[in-house]
Formats: sequence, structure tokens, C-alpha cells
Amino acid sequence: MQEHRIRPIGHVRSPLKSVENAPPQGDEGAPDAWIELREDVLPGIDGIAPGQELIVLTFFHKARRDVLEVHPRGDATRPLSGVFATRSPDRPNPIGLHRVRVIEIAPGRIKVRPLEAIDGTPVVDIKPALGAVEDR
Repeated sequence: MQEHRIRPIGHVRSPLKSVENAPPQGDEGAPDAWIELREDVLPGIDGIAPGQELIVLTFFHKARRDVLEVHPRGDATRPLSGVFATRSPDRPNPIGLHRVRVIEIAPGRIKVRPLEAIDGTPVVDIKPALGAVEDR
């Protein structure tokens, strides 16, 4: 099978410094965070504005890649489930998916909330969150 390389467009700057301190999902108490972008990709954020909802794709660089089954939400009382049926960060390709709201735009970075990714997490893409078809 052919391999593909993804080059991060930036990194997360967050008060969350370890995986153990990060909530499972953004809406479970995640803080505001900055997305710091590479200079060569800055034209790509033209048109993003405070208040807008985005989908941020990250690469969970601290996640295990050899895990195929987990107890959902780390609860050992729940039966094992395949990682593709869960939001576990441990998986063959540990891509994080985060729905956030833009709080502020500053030179070279975007402040968003809530973001459960830890400080230093690579950001691989940013996309606008889509609403209803008639609103696009």
C-alpha cells in the first residue's frame, strides 16, 4: 500500500500540557487555544473571521498507533470496541477532529474555543464547519 506524507500547517498552543490533563472532547471543559500557523500558509486563512465555526484536523503525535480495540472513553466496565467505532486518539492514523469557534485572529495565529488538543499538537488542516445545505 502506498504511503502518503502530510506536512503540518501549524501547531496548537494550549495551556493543556499533557494527554492526562486533556478532556476527552472539547465540549467537556477544554480551554481556549491558539493555532500558530506556518508563514507560508497564512494566505489560506483569508476570509476566516471571529465567530465562525471551523473544523480543525490535528495529528495526535502522542497517541499509540498499534491500538485497534479500546474500552470506550477508557471505561473498563464497557466492552471492547474497535477504534473506528470510537473517538479514541489511539488508532493507526491518529487524526483529531475538533469543531471550534474562532475567538480572535492575530498575526500568524487563530484563537479558538474549545480545543482539547495538547500544547504542541500538529495541525494538519482547517476547514469551515458546514451548516444546512440552504445556508452554504
